[in-house]
Amino acid sequence: MTAKLIHLDEGYMFGLGAFETIAVESNHCVLLKEHLSRLQKAIKFFQIRQKVTEQEVFQYLENRLMEHSVLKIMVSAKNIIFTTRQNPYGEEHFQKGFTLGFSDVRRNETSPLTYHKTFHYGDCLMEKRAAQEKGWDEPVFLNTKGEISEGATTNIFFVKDGIIVTPPIFSGLLNGILRQYVLSRENVVERIILADEVPTFDECFITNSLMGIMPVRQFGKTLFPERTVATRLHERYRQEKVTI
Repeated sequence: MTAKLIHLDEGYMFGLGAFETIAVESNHCVLLKEHLSRLQKAIKFFQIRQKVTEQEVFQYLENRLMEHSVLKIMVSAKNIIFTTRQNPYGEEHFQKGFTLGFSDVRRNETSPLTYHKTFHYGDCLMEKRAAQEKGWDEPVFLNTKGEISEGATTNIFFVKDGIIVTPPIFSGLLNGILRQYVLSRENVVERIILADEVPTFDECFITNSLMGIMPVRQFGKTLFPERTVATRLHERYRQEKVTI
């Protein structure tokens, strides 16, 4: 493997950079166009004169055998970096389901950084570690108004009487690629959701590009034995992901 020199630009000194994590199944980058489109919007937001093309991605993967893997693309003013690793999520995680709890850290819905996938990822990583020490799989952030926003690495959905609901973007969340996938295929109600509403829902699931659709078995003290919608979406995504 050839070492690459990383330039100490504003991305690596001040966090002014963006990244994407993309699921790769049998050398197919799932929802690649959508990932690159979101990456380019973040690059433009930072006024970075860089661009990552599909051809560059294909060229990077050309001599790599990637079955159930992850491609990470990081972009700053003077760097474009590709890395790969194994996807840590498997069917056993879906069968078990995730546990969630509320973080004490608030998501800042007034910050434009909240709405891009940037190098400013400290809150997410630290709260994820803190959550795991408490026995949770994922922490969930409220915003400064007490509204549910998102997980540290996920978007969140609830189901009530067969109706899927999710927080709106203006509650302070990243518009995840799998969030967009669900919204494009289901009738989803985007509305403000408060913390005390959690026990009133029948079902809960979370999404991100690596885990896909993940059922939640427990959120705080609330148990969610129901997973009808999550299972249906999981099966659909599992069948489609090698072609989209």
